[in-house]
Amino acid sequence: MTTATPRRVLTMNRGSSTLKSTLYETARQNEPLLAMSVDQKGRTDSRLKIADSKGNILLDTAVDSGESNAAVETMLAWLGAQGFLIGLAAVGHRLVHGGPKYREPQRVTAEFMAEIEKIVPLDPDHLPAAIRGIQFVSAKLPQVPQVACFDTAFHRTLPQVARLYALPRRLFEQGIARYGFHGLSYEYIMSELVRLEGKLADGRVIIAHLGSGASMAAVKNGKSVDTSMGFVPLEGLVMSTRPGDVDPGVLLYLLEQEKMAPAELSTLLNKKSGLLGVSETSGDMRALLENSGRDPRAADAVELFCYRAKKYIGAYAAVLGGLDLLIFAGGIGEHAPAIRKRICEGMGFLGIRLDFAANDANAGLISAGDSSVRVRVIETNEDLMIVRHVVALLGWASA
Repeated sequence: MTTATPRRVLTMNRGSSTLKSTLYETARQNEPLLAMSVDQKGRTDSRLKIADSKGNILLDTAVDSGESNAAVETMLAWLGAQGFLIGLAAVGHRLVHGGPKYREPQRVTAEFMAEIEKIVPLDPDHLPAAIRGIQFVSAKLPQVPQVACFDTAFHRTLPQVARLYALPRRLFEQGIARYGFHGLSYEYIMSELVRLEGKLADGRVIIAHLGSGASMAAVKNGKSVDTSMGFVPLEGLVMSTRPGDVDPGVLLYLLEQEKMAPAELSTLLNKKSGLLGVSETSGDMRALLENSGRDPRAADAVELFCYRAKKYIGAYAAVLGGLDLLIFAGGIGEHAPAIRKRICEGMGFLGIRLDFAANDANAGLISAGDSSVRVRVIETNEDLMIVRHVVALLGWASA
């Protein structure tokens, strides 16, 4: 009697300068078979790393990150040589922006690719690399179906009032609206909340996805009703190198008075602002926390990050009409107890009280026993969410 070949899904999660990838077996979604990552900042010493489910490094090799798909080519070659592509049934891609048209995961076709090319101006930092990646995989694995999953899709439930900018109506009708991002992360967290909290997950929930990219979402009855990022992933919270909320007059001033070119302004907003811009030393919260005692600029960056997050929690509690659950996720949200503590300080009037020992230990539940708001830390998993969407879209039975 022969054993059926396991069905496998490869995920591709591209940032503007990074690539993260995982290999899952659909019948065993508790952990990936492999996790892969590469830094693609244009340096010739970038390295592709592949690790097994235990974290053991199986491959650590230099790649030419000047060619956007060099790492993917090296990765696929190694996977093929090691037999990991046996049973590969699909490739799932995270796309940051779906524009006004794509509100659900999509099977990749020639028609889809033609449509997604049209919305590149909405996300020039992420979409071009993602499109090149899809095209590269199509050429290397032409018989393997591909699925695109959008970070904007979770926020398709935003009410119109939360989608509108106070600009001429014709611009809204042209697609200039608030879309929201980090949707795959929020979707996974909500699925975990249902498992952990049952019916309370249908209550009034604020999720703070705090990482190098940071955003917050207000969720009610399991649906997104507001979120801090808008038309592109620049609005809202302070981020590693992005500023979050900025008076549009500042941008006009830089264009008109400082004679800054649009490309230069884009670089300023996407690469040189946020924690890095305020501190002038680093966009890494770990380094800023370490240096904040002796560097007032680092201290300013940390304080501004926490202050902006605190403001949004208050605003979203008002939008929700109260608060039942506050969730921290993302690299900072999951691993920086000092940041969680500072954000929650002074929020007792909302019913938020931390158990400081649990918070310091990065426990799953960090609210105090007398806190009327349950505060949790949940490790997010965008890749597993991609796998679930692939399984659902392609009509496979999932174990």
